[in-house]
Amino acid sequence: MDPASLTAAHRVRLRSTGADAPALDEPVWTLVADGLPDWWHELGNALYLADRAWLPDHVLASLGIFPVKDVLIVVGSPMEWLSSLLVGGDSATIFLGRDCVLTAGELYCGADSSIVLHGPVVATRSAILDARNGGSIVAAPDQLWAADVYIATDDMHRLEDRATGERINPYGADIRIGPHVWLGRDAVLTGHVEIGEGAVVGMRSLVRGQKVPAFTVAAGSPARIVREGVTWSHADEP
Repeated sequence: MDPASLTAAHRVRLRSTGADAPALDEPVWTLVADGLPDWWHELGNALYLADRAWLPDHVLASLGIFPVKDVLIVVGSPMEWLSSLLVGGDSATIFLGRDCVLTAGELYCGADSSIVLHGPVVATRSAILDARNGGSIVAAPDQLWAADVYIATDDMHRLEDRATGERINPYGADIRIGPHVWLGRDAVLTGHVEIGEGAVVGMRSLVRGQKVPAFTVAAGSPARIVREGVTWSHADEP
């Protein structure tokens, strides 16, 4: 196999989880052969790195703790500040594009679940992304996330109605974050969520099972639209 290319099957899989074609075409990808146990390769798992991209040794070592199969991880950025990347089951898919900075960030991806960050993504500190139960998290380019952002497809434990036995909290939801989105400190996104282009989610706000329209500010718990027709800039200017 050409070590500089994704396999056709892996490319199709990444596209199906929400990775854009240009994000897959531009980097030169190398399939990692060293630093992982024999079973990793024997069970059909794959880790690709772009040129100059890498994972910290402790993160790489954690991938070999629990045997899983058919896991696909594609990393396009140097992830020197990443605290953890945990895979919780078979057929998990993780794509981290160019210019992703997750300072003290933690990623968890469960079985049949996916995390796709196109980059640039700047998460200032301790962002937690948790995709499980077949759920997915997809972020378009140009993200600014303040400290302690929490993005989770599922609540991790079942909450049900005592009379009917029906599950109340989401199970394996999909979260979509549009381009040029600013998430304030301690913002929480959980359940089926859509954040529109250019939107801002205020500090300590909870977006749960909601759609936030483009170019709006959402704030509160639960979040509500408090301003429309806004734009924001990375520059701090008068």
